[in-house]
Amino acid sequence: MSKKAIVIGAGFAGLSAATHLATAGFQVTLLEKNTGPGGRARVFHEQGFTFDMGPSWYWMPDIFEQYFAQFGKSVADYYDLVRLDPSYNVVFGPGDFVDIPAQFDQLCALFERYEPGSSERLKQFLNQAAYKYKVGINEFVHKPSLSLTEFLDLRLVVEAFRLDLFQSFHGHIRKFFKDDKLIRLMEFPVLFLGAIPQNTPALYSLMNYADMVLGTWYPMGGMHKIVEAMVQLAGEKGVDVRLGQAVQQIVVQGRRAVGVQTAQGTLPADVVVAGADYHHVETQLLGQPHRSYSDDYWAKRIMAPSCLLYYVGVNKRLRNLRHHNLFFDRDLMHHAIEIYEKPQWPTEPLFYASVPSITDPSVAPAGHENLFLLVPVAPGLTDTEEVREKYYHLIMERMENLTGQSIRDAVVYKRSYAHRDFVDDYHAFKGNAYGLANTLRQTAILKPSLKSRKVDNLYYTGQLTVPGPGVPPSLISGGVVARQVQKEMKG
Repeated sequence: MSKKAIVIGAGFAGLSAATHLATAGFQVTLLEKNTGPGGRARVFHEQGFTFDMGPSWYWMPDIFEQYFAQFGKSVADYYDLVRLDPSYNVVFGPGDFVDIPAQFDQLCALFERYEPGSSERLKQFLNQAAYKYKVGINEFVHKPSLSLTEFLDLRLVVEAFRLDLFQSFHGHIRKFFKDDKLIRLMEFPVLFLGAIPQNTPALYSLMNYADMVLGTWYPMGGMHKIVEAMVQLAGEKGVDVRLGQAVQQIVVQGRRAVGVQTAQGTLPADVVVAGADYHHVETQLLGQPHRSYSDDYWAKRIMAPSCLLYYVGVNKRLRNLRHHNLFFDRDLMHHAIEIYEKPQWPTEPLFYASVPSITDPSVAPAGHENLFLLVPVAPGLTDTEEVREKYYHLIMERMENLTGQSIRDAVVYKRSYAHRDFVDDYHAFKGNAYGLANTLRQTAILKPSLKSRKVDNLYYTGQLTVPGPGVPPSLISGGVVARQVQKEMKG
């Protein structure tokens, strides 16, 4: 008889783990507290608009292809993927808009305009970044990181130095570029990793490679199409997906989880994989004797940012905007310090605006625009309606002034989302949006373990464990934990 696996949480990592385990012969039940799958990548529909609730950037297309290929499928079997050109737009100030072209020769020409000779340095930088991407994504992130011995390979030790694990991203960038705008452009991908560039390993220049070489893509119909594809594939492999079933307790006898309890009853299990928030699982679903980490441990974790989000429907078409728009008309470092070093609501925030209806008319009624706004903010802040309204008008006024048009008078739908929503919907520790910060002291074996120290058949997957936050890492995380489960439960 096949072993019973319970997976908690139908986010990317949970869906990935469930599908891998089902393919390996486990009888898998996937439990999701919300009424829709996807975790932070859920979707909602209002007044003819389709709003993706979370991830909006489709980077690292190779990771998605590799995911589906493991099950004999292709991305094209489930959704239509298009490459955006320009990849995105950066707004540095009034009249100072820069489109980032998808074609590399055009990107080199853009760099030359700002800093003569920089295109050759860009090629050198991206050649190094390509190597980091190849080794980092294809080798390091696939390790379960349960023991230092996994990395005691002379080649990997040498790679660690070649990957610039011990050099800061801030210093690395400035070896290649001097122009302030180019530096800001190169530093933007690390803004969400959980530390200022000075404290982020230069390894993460692999994000620049993902951005500038692999490109920015979009699944027609919205990012939730990825979730729909994963749910369909999970069903094809035999996963029993149950929505609206919150886990209340992991039932432990001795050192083994024997089942999980929900409002609908108790389900027996031979193995439990938690794709829900790690801190929540430890502190709320397990008894004190079965916790691997203390309250003091969690209090010392450095979290990646939270977000203040707005989902906005506009009853006219908007000008001077692209699908992705980065508003860098304020100082990046000042904002980063207010996220990471001196946590507070930002005084002059940078922000991001996505207008997917420019690419995909299906996500808004005819003649309307779908507008998604994001302000990265520190986790753990007090979130009130007054604060949300203040920042809505602050960033909308700036966007109106910079793009030369009125927008607020054309808004027909608005919804905000921030810390308390992340807590309510995902049990997110400190209301974080992106998981655990990618600092050197929270890398690989220094992250919360994918395997419980106190419960022998309890495992974890997702953005608070290896390999880390982000959609592609979450897909990988589900595979990593599933392989570890198979390894330890043979026979």
